[in-house]
Amino acid sequence: MTDFIKRFAKLRSRHERLLAQDNIPVEQGNGIFTRYEHPILTAEHTPLEWRYDFNEKDNPYLMQRIMINATMNAGAIKLGSKYLLVVRVEGADRKSFFAVAESPNGIDHFRFWENPITMPDDVVPATNIYDMRLTQHEDGWIYGVFCAERHDDLHPYDLSAAMASAAIARTKDLIHWDRLPDMKSAHQQRNVVLHPVFVNGRYAFYTRPQDGFIETGRGGGIGWTLVDDITHAEIKDEKIIYPRHYHTVMEVKNGEGPPPLKTQAGWLHLAHGVRACASGLRYILYMYMTSLEDPSEVIARPSGYFLVPEQKEYVGDVMNVVFSNGWIADDDGTVYIYYASCDTRMHVAVSTIDKLIDYCLHTPEDGLTTTASVESLKKLIEKNKNL
Repeated sequence: MTDFIKRFAKLRSRHERLLAQDNIPVEQGNGIFTRYEHPILTAEHTPLEWRYDFNEKDNPYLMQRIMINATMNAGAIKLGSKYLLVVRVEGADRKSFFAVAESPNGIDHFRFWENPITMPDDVVPATNIYDMRLTQHEDGWIYGVFCAERHDDLHPYDLSAAMASAAIARTKDLIHWDRLPDMKSAHQQRNVVLHPVFVNGRYAFYTRPQDGFIETGRGGGIGWTLVDDITHAEIKDEKIIYPRHYHTVMEVKNGEGPPPLKTQAGWLHLAHGVRACASGLRYILYMYMTSLEDPSEVIARPSGYFLVPEQKEYVGDVMNVVFSNGWIADDDGTVYIYYASCDTRMHVAVSTIDKLIDYCLHTPEDGLTTTASVESLKKLIEKNKNL
């Protein structure tokens, strides 16, 4: 047995142990959701065939020919008994692509499909695509709405100047995709999400209008728009349904996460909020609920964050960040929340529909002042004293 074959065997064995690793629930928690000890997907989970040339003649040192930097920001869907994530995989060249990872239980043993997704280009090809939200729509299609990024040619000498638009594609099997034209908008759009059902016979989208690629400018907040024809989607009327507020967890930016979940009490929403701090921008997850009759009407606004990075989750490419654009609700009410930490790796947290409704409806709203926060605290203290 040659040295090359020995090293290859060790590499394959180590990779298989990683993929077969059982995930372990973290016992101490907040009662709202359960975290798990291990990330569910990292760069090391990607297939070895994506990274190595196994021809000894061409690659005698068994080097990685294509390096993978991160696995993050995955859309999620359950098809049959399979828990599927459409993962944003980022190469060492900074280009992202989509790939499907499959799990038998939604918690561990995720394995990538053999090939990444071949996503057709729009008329003007994007330099980078990422952060797909998956919506199983009542029209029978599975839609992927994602960010398409291109250089802003109005600033030819600024190689950081970018333009973001909402790209739309649809599929039946996550393998073959039909690319639709990017959504037309007067603003840059990132974190656009398709609502799962028709509203007044039209396609409904949650939006995030921005004046610039990074800066929200005069706009910002989670928006709402209705579209007649998804094959030529255009934002004509847009309203903000969840605005930003000063000195909150979402004072810089906020945007919709995955498509909302329908419950008997209303639509459950998971979103991200961004604020500035001494170490940069801090990304958190928060929740809210909207009305079943009018999904653009917010009916519950629990204050503060729902989930933030903890311990090892805090460290990565972009520090102090959690981001989610995928969750799955099982028929028994279990909810699998898929989130990325620090633009580096994927995790899962598990809750239930009942717990998330209870959290949204019975957590005090943010009164937007210290005085209001203290009053909420005093009410809870007094209630506990009287028990």
